[in-house]
Amino acid sequence: MSSLADTFHARVLALLDTARTKNADVLRQLAPVIGQSIAQGGVLHLFGSGHSEVLAREIIGRAGGLVCVNGLIDPTGGFIENLVGYGTTLAERYDRQYQLLPGETIIVISNSGKNSSPLEVALYAKQKGLHVVGLTAVAMSSTYATVHPGGQNLHAVADYVLDNCGVPGDALVEVAPGTRAGPTSTLVSALLLNLLMLEVTDWLRAHGHPLPVLVSQNLPGTIEHNRALGQKYKHRLSRQLS
Repeated sequence: MSSLADTFHARVLALLDTARTKNADVLRQLAPVIGQSIAQGGVLHLFGSGHSEVLAREIIGRAGGLVCVNGLIDPTGGFIENLVGYGTTLAERYDRQYQLLPGETIIVISNSGKNSSPLEVALYAKQKGLHVVGLTAVAMSSTYATVHPGGQNLHAVADYVLDNCGVPGDALVEVAPGTRAGPTSTLVSALLLNLLMLEVTDWLRAHGHPLPVLVSQNLPGTIEHNRALGQKYKHRLSRQLS
């Protein structure tokens, strides 16, 4: 009999392959959208409320990742993500400080796709002329009613949807009758985000644009490299390169 960990491992490996195949077309579609913006000096923005903020941080200031990525951070850690109007206030404050510019892209991450703050950030960004990517579990976002008075879930609001292929409730392995453990949204969504960054990098390379890729500061002589990359974006990044 397989252990719970063995069961989870096997199912996650299969789910990673499924998610890559299912999202391949959208990832390819997004590469020129984001790539063209970056080639023109633009920034990629991310927002995730609650645990989804972990995923937003996954590609911000990351060695091997693009320098021009910034995060809209909720100081409450998602504690009041269903307070109607709060997400709009967050987006407005971020916009004043770092700018949300037409033609740029924001990735809004919400596993359920139904909570108010992610929806309001997405709607605000659309109003500002950004491309909105919703990273969600479509099986949840298309099933559960939103708490937001606008009535739409994230998959319906977004211009592009990345599906982490998770099950409702996120956890994959039944550990007792009616109880499941082993969430998949972080693992699968992190894969999708990094695949997207590589698709964008591939597009930039194929079209002859410089590659604004950060290098691990633990390697010799790389801090200067990263500082030089970040200089162009120093007023638009919340995480400054030391």
